[in-house]
Amino acid sequence: MLRLPRFRYLAPRSLDEAVRLLAEHGPQAMLVAGGTDVYPKMKRRQFGPSVLVGLARVPGLGRVEGDGASGIAIGALSMLSSIATDPMLRKHYPAIPEAAEVISTPPLRNMGTLGGNLCVDTRCTYYDQTYPWRASIDFCLKKDGDTCWVAPGSPRCLAVSSSDLAPVMIALGARYELLGPEGARAIEAEDFYRDDGSAYIAKKPGELLARVRVGPAGGWRSTYAKLRRRGAFDFPVMGAAVAVRVGPNDEIENARIVVGGIASAPVFMEEASRVLAGKRPSETLIREAAALTFRPAKALDNTDLAPLYRKKMVPIFVERCLRKLLL
Repeated sequence: MLRLPRFRYLAPRSLDEAVRLLAEHGPQAMLVAGGTDVYPKMKRRQFGPSVLVGLARVPGLGRVEGDGASGIAIGALSMLSSIATDPMLRKHYPAIPEAAEVISTPPLRNMGTLGGNLCVDTRCTYYDQTYPWRASIDFCLKKDGDTCWVAPGSPRCLAVSSSDLAPVMIALGARYELLGPEGARAIEAEDFYRDDGSAYIAKKPGELLARVRVGPAGGWRSTYAKLRRRGAFDFPVMGAAVAVRVGPNDEIENARIVVGGIASAPVFMEEASRVLAGKRPSETLIREAAALTFRPAKALDNTDLAPLYRKKMVPIFVERCLRKLLL
């Protein structure tokens, strides 16, 4: 049986207190909300904090505020299960609850949070193992070693982004509000994620994600589709988030196609998104846009299912999403 190492748990009652505690304890401290990813990785010695700063008692971050007309703000401590069933989100921003309801299992969705999933650690066949297993291969570049076993000659870690909600937020043009020792700042969701399996998010030391803002839903339609071996529990090995804005004359004014689960960061399919803009939906147009996602979909070989299969599934899933939204 894998057991948690010894640690000290601190329970701040405000964001400012949480930031102060993180600053006081420095690199030895980690944030924890639902703990569905942090605690298992502590058991496997992938994470080794001596202090956990728990956010469960911080008020005001577990709500969805706003509406489709003015835009929304979702607190980082909002439970995945509540996001998945929120009627306003389902009506105006359906991709968000669609992604939330396919994360893990119902008991874990009752613990897991929006912020936890948006900041969830990257995954890798060689990294997501027990300490003795990793020690037997002399560890890896992501933790305790100096070699990326996915590609031993790689100068960077090739662990894969495993968030379902991250590609959705990028497709919706969301902004993240962060709070840290230097004060508050906002960052575009697209800029928050880095194509590096180790330094995979642009969160500075001591910062925490407070809430996510998404603009007015007027004219936008969105959806999310997930590829995984089992119908529940599994992380995405490919996930397609699609958002399109349709004008009053049924012309596509804007489109954003983002694919997760294939690289160290979600991949914005720029060419496929661009070809849709300014045109009326048609079978030919949808097939053309979906086909343009194949070449930039370079699936890494370090998760479940073969990388070529996952690559081939990208245009198929994107086409399904576009059909759902446009036809």
